[in-house]
Amino acid sequence: MSANSGSRPTNSARDGADRVHSLFNPVAALPGDDWPQWRTRINTVIFSANSRSGSLFDWLLVVLIALSVGVVLLESITDIRAQWGDTLRIIEWVLTLAFTLEYVLRLATVKRPGAYALTFFGLVDLLSLLPTWLSLVFAGTQVLAVIRVLRMLRVFRLLQVSHFAGEAEVLAEALVASATRITVFLAAVLTIVVIMGSVMYLVEGEPAGFDSIPRGIYWAIVTLTTVGYGDIAPKTAFGQSIAAAVMVLGYAIIAVPTGIVSVELGRSGAAKPASKPETSCSRCGLTPHDTDARYCKQCGERLPSRSTD
Repeated sequence: MSANSGSRPTNSARDGADRVHSLFNPVAALPGDDWPQWRTRINTVIFSANSRSGSLFDWLLVVLIALSVGVVLLESITDIRAQWGDTLRIIEWVLTLAFTLEYVLRLATVKRPGAYALTFFGLVDLLSLLPTWLSLVFAGTQVLAVIRVLRMLRVFRLLQVSHFAGEAEVLAEALVASATRITVFLAAVLTIVVIMGSVMYLVEGEPAGFDSIPRGIYWAIVTLTTVGYGDIAPKTAFGQSIAAAVMVLGYAIIAVPTGIVSVELGRSGAAKPASKPETSCSRCGLTPHDTDARYCKQCGERLPSRSTD
């Protein structure tokens, strides 16, 4: 059997797994065949979660990202900033330098640096660095470093995210299938809040705080969604009766989108084929492979034996 054995997956779960895999292991990040050993080794450590060193690196990265986000959150607390502000800023800069070095190594050890920089994680890595560096010019932008929490998505690769790709595909399909009905539903809700806001502006007027129709629409949205801030409230008996009707209607409306998506989830789940044991390539980490495949269809590496049902 050739190195590219195995036909392309046809069912939605396998297609979804392939898309998830391409997100976490973009082709641009694969090592070149003619690279020096050091470059290939660093590429394996940074991009491969299947090796021991790669797994340790990813877990260390997750810990540092969590620490960095925690530092930003703590620095926003006045009392803590007054007492530990300098220490927190030093820690933040040390972590930023570490992440900058990591980003440079990622670009230096991939096959196509430009292509990798434009991938989802390439952009997230870059955006997570910019706030702290921009703080040298624009004070306060370092708080935007909390975007680093997006880098925590890499933990799913450590948890073998491809095993959940089928379920993610079912959810995505249900949301897409429900899009038209949900759009119609939202249009109906928008119509209701505009009418109710206008009626309350007419009934209550400025004395009760309904000094404009947009203000009345705001009240209708807050009431219909059962948030109920209480900053605006009807004063007359007629206005309170309308408010009570809007509140009861709100409970009914909340259940509608849930029911729409639930029906589509049931349909998608019923159409989903039974899952089979999957095998990950030890070289590039690609999952899934066809049941009878002996070699990775992406890099040609021989696949380990797998258990079957």
